[in-house]
Amino acid sequence: MLQINRIRAEKEAIIEAMKKRNFDASELLKKAIELDDLRKKTQTENDNLLAEMNKLSKEIGQLYKSGEPKKAEILKQKTTQIKEQIKGLSETLEQAKKDLQEILYQIPNVPNDLVPFGKDEADNEVVFTHGDVLNMTDDALPHWELARKYDIIDFDLGNKITGAGFPVYKGKGAKLQRALINYFLDKNEAAGYREMQVPHLINEASGYGTGQLPDKEGQMYVIERDNLYLIPTAEVPVTNLYRDVMLTHKDFPVKNTAYTPCFRREAGSYGAHVRGLNRLHQFDKVEIVRLEHPERSYQALDEMVEHVKQILIELGLAFRIVRLCGGDLGFTSALTYDFEVWSAAQKRWLEVSSVSNFEDFQANRLKLRFKDKDGKKRLAHTLNGSSLALPRVLAALLENNQTGKGIKIPEILHQYTRFECIS
Repeated sequence: MLQINRIRAEKEAIIEAMKKRNFDASELLKKAIELDDLRKKTQTENDNLLAEMNKLSKEIGQLYKSGEPKKAEILKQKTTQIKEQIKGLSETLEQAKKDLQEILYQIPNVPNDLVPFGKDEADNEVVFTHGDVLNMTDDALPHWELARKYDIIDFDLGNKITGAGFPVYKGKGAKLQRALINYFLDKNEAAGYREMQVPHLINEASGYGTGQLPDKEGQMYVIERDNLYLIPTAEVPVTNLYRDVMLTHKDFPVKNTAYTPCFRREAGSYGAHVRGLNRLHQFDKVEIVRLEHPERSYQALDEMVEHVKQILIELGLAFRIVRLCGGDLGFTSALTYDFEVWSAAQKRWLEVSSVSNFEDFQANRLKLRFKDKDGKKRLAHTLNGSSLALPRVLAALLENNQTGKGIKIPEILHQYTRFECIS
């Protein structure tokens, strides 16, 4: 959420920057400033009346002490009128604050200068590539066929138990899944991230804190009876650990990692591009989350990109990194890099990670502040990244490593799987 002071100071620059998102922010910013003006005006009037009330209360006390009750009663009548005015102003003030908050919730983050113009993923910029793009024979199988052939993932059984988008991992498929989770966590821990186990359900305040609400409410599973939501990613509970927290500049960087299942209602379209593991309602993911001093957050973003890059190199996957254009940028992000691995059997790129800097957008919602060296209180910067999302990594590993004798397991995973081939 943007700070109202920033909106006032940088209104025209924000409107111009939002054009990268193909988003006209002018009316929302205008309305936000008008509501803030009303809030300030009402607050001043309210404060003045409260001061007058305090003054009259002292005068009334003095009049009673000096034996002038009639004069005191006249002033008491005046205080009654003032109380009614204060009540009306308080209601106006609370409504102005509420309306301002609702407007601010509708305004996305301001794109960083590096964000390119564009409408959708076709306009994203490729900034790095690694590995050779494999060209497999026409009889190469996509992962959903390999899963059936080797009996390692059962999509029909998941459909029977729950519905489409909830696969069952079996035997070596389950072991490979667990191996990837442990490998990702170990790599993150070695890079200085502290492992956390967090709830898989969040309350409404947590959803608003990181920006999933109200923006992505329709994509989240909700338990209406308890007003709780299934998490779409570990980013939400991990970042909310620091809601309403005051840090110091010495606390940075704060680095956490967590494995969780993730739940999203967005699956539902049809075709090969969403078949199998390509898009699920429930999937596993290991996340990295950082809190940083504003002066260091973009250096931290680069470090996170390098970290994910090394994991994919160790897995032996061909991949590329793309900088998201404004039209493809998430609501809360100022700058995002997506990692895409090459699927040899499907002959296309699959997104496996997003690494983002939210600057102070989430921190403003979370009231996540720190005391700087000069003693001033400032908003921290928050960042997060997938390290990594498992389904499409697993899909690429199965497809790219298939041979006539089975599916070879990357050497880095042997210590976790305790087998070298699925056959």
